[in-house]
Amino acid sequence: GGSGRQARAVIDGLEADVVTLALGHDIDVLAEAGLVARDWREALPARAAPYRPTIVFLVRRGNPKAIRDWDDLAKPGIAVVTPNPKTSGGARWNYLAAWGWALAQPGGDEASARTLLTGIFRNTPMLDTAARGATTTFARRNIGDVLLAWENEAHLAIAESGAGSFEIVAPSRSVLAEPPVAMVERVANRRGTADLARAYLEFLYTPAAQAMAAKHHHRPTAPEHASAEDMRKFPQLDLFTIDDVFGGRAKAHAAHFAEGAEFDRIMAAR
Repeated sequence: GGSGRQARAVIDGLEADVVTLALGHDIDVLAEAGLVARDWREALPARAAPYRPTIVFLVRRGNPKAIRDWDDLAKPGIAVVTPNPKTSGGARWNYLAAWGWALAQPGGDEASARTLLTGIFRNTPMLDTAARGATTTFARRNIGDVLLAWENEAHLAIAESGAGSFEIVAPSRSVLAEPPVAMVERVANRRGTADLARAYLEFLYTPAAQAMAAKHHHRPTAPEHASAEDMRKFPQLDLFTIDDVFGGRAKAHAAHFAEGAEFDRIMAAR
């Protein structure tokens, strides 16, 4: 399920010792519910994000629609597959990546970013609830010309296709996502698993775990621990953070994904 759905499941009683979610906002929601410490981001290195993926395009073999960058996604005749930002953390990163790209273009501003996103969602025939569901729609149900995907999900789809059915296109500019981790202290303390949960989360930053992350197509926060071969899989592109462009996760949520915010207005106008 999507990041928001998983956070809601923990609030509703799912006994998770740790959470690994796509958005810091969803862990903030757990903190507001008293399940996670309010300073959870300071409890671990690298803002509690042990790896930092980005968003890329997965296209069909040969890239028949010649999709190269974000503006191509708004052109007539392009069918885009992305999950719903209301339910999927990955979808929010897709959205923010496109918005940040638009702002960086010559003459780019909020209006041009809004126009781009309106065009992209006008070209989106359906919105799955989670990133994995969108991957299934594109790769197995054969819907769409391009999938907006986590970098690791795109590599996984290529590995599972087995016949060279897809290609990865890296846009010129994308977002450096920070999917965070945290201990669900209320649950772990009650179950007596706090030490084990903490040890697991700390392990994610060790050389062995960082190398493992890179092997499985996640950009590690400590790339010096990954093999050169694995690091060569990650294309060099212009990456920005949510703080750089949006002033942080809370401001991004309020401006774009809260009830009646930019995403709702874009969906109404498409």
